[in-house]
Amino acid sequence: MIVVESHRRVPRRVVVSAYACEPEKGSEPGVGWNWVCQIGKRCEVWVITRNSNRATIEAALANTPMPNVHFVYFDFPRWASFWKRGRRGVQSYYYLWQLGVFFVARKLHRKIHFDLAHHVTFVKYWVPSFLTFLRIPFLWGPVGGGESAPVRFWFSLSVRGRICEISRAIARELAQFDPFLRLTARRAALALATTRETEARLRGLGCREVLLVPQVALSQDEITFLKGIPPHHGLPFRVVSVGNLFHLKGYHLALRAFAQFHHYFPESEYWLLGDGSERKRLERLARKLGIQQKVVFWGAMPRASVLEKLTHCDVLLHPTLHDSGGWASIEAMAAGRPIICLDLGGTAVQVTVATGFKIPPASVSKVIAKMAQALRSLAEDPSLRVTMGKGAQERVSNYFHWDRKGEDLAEIYERLLHKDISLLPKLQQTPSPLTDQVGIGARE
Repeated sequence: MIVVESHRRVPRRVVVSAYACEPEKGSEPGVGWNWVCQIGKRCEVWVITRNSNRATIEAALANTPMPNVHFVYFDFPRWASFWKRGRRGVQSYYYLWQLGVFFVARKLHRKIHFDLAHHVTFVKYWVPSFLTFLRIPFLWGPVGGGESAPVRFWFSLSVRGRICEISRAIARELAQFDPFLRLTARRAALALATTRETEARLRGLGCREVLLVPQVALSQDEITFLKGIPPHHGLPFRVVSVGNLFHLKGYHLALRAFAQFHHYFPESEYWLLGDGSERKRLERLARKLGIQQKVVFWGAMPRASVLEKLTHCDVLLHPTLHDSGGWASIEAMAAGRPIICLDLGGTAVQVTVATGFKIPPASVSKVIAKMAQALRSLAEDPSLRVTMGKGAQERVSNYFHWDRKGEDLAEIYERLLHKDISLLPKLQQTPSPLTDQVGIGARE
């Protein structure tokens, strides 16, 4: 843990851009809200967010006030945002919203005199943050999005999946020609990257200093609750995946791996919790593989139901092809479940050889075979499941705890405020979620 020396002055005034920011939510809204809560424990913070977040924020503040946090709600007039429909419309609106936030922040800055500016959400690196032009230290992130599904995996995707991957790759490449994006990178005092892939892209854009900082974590209450979920004993050995049934989640690979594993271990089942555009394709694949009687598509369900299902499962199979974070894997780790994932993106930062199996993305056939091998190892060795489950719980408590992130962020703020950027590499040498990046290949 990074220790903040008591004689140091914590910045008193911080302006934060948080497009997504809502309590009791996962994904981007949860990231924005939890980072704001941690900043508010240590600084006086003005949070610029969308007006659509106001109701849930004010309801939360009525129950748990945060006296150091001031919310400023900004949106364009309805007549100027009528076109914001669909994913493309949201992305265009978000770009313009970031520009509008600059003028809101500049007006506030003239009155309040902020010490530091911080962009929190969206967690994506290829859209600029105009807060960098406030002429105060600017912290960018955590940001992600540098992850990609390996091209050699594209042929295994649906036509829709391939189109999405190609479109995403083109959009990111074009974004690098945006002069405002490059200025954001070059003017940032520090950028926080959620994954190794994004770290490389940020440096390529011109960021002088980059730290690898996963954006996901859990509160102490959540960790305590999840730790109380009992382990699953007996048969069938049950595998679970949690998430939207989209191409990028890699569930088509998981089904093929489960089919191979099931051949050797018939007393097994595979549960998929979630829904999405790939469901029918996955159901057809299960029938083609002859495992439809052993695969259950539960559909979308509330979080409480997901956690109840988790009590009946032994391991989380999370073969996402690109993901900046990974709430499902962190929650499963906190519940003492080993993780099987690809050595890609945010999950690769979370999982170690002490908590699960990371599969090198060598080829489709090798990934499928190694996932099946990992399942077989866990099914045939209950003591390994227990050991990895305990290791997973310890890792979450030590490194993916919101209070820990808040303490580290306070130290980063101090370094930026006092221009101790030269000392930042020392922070990366402390025990961190990056320790032990070895995949399943090391077990052979």
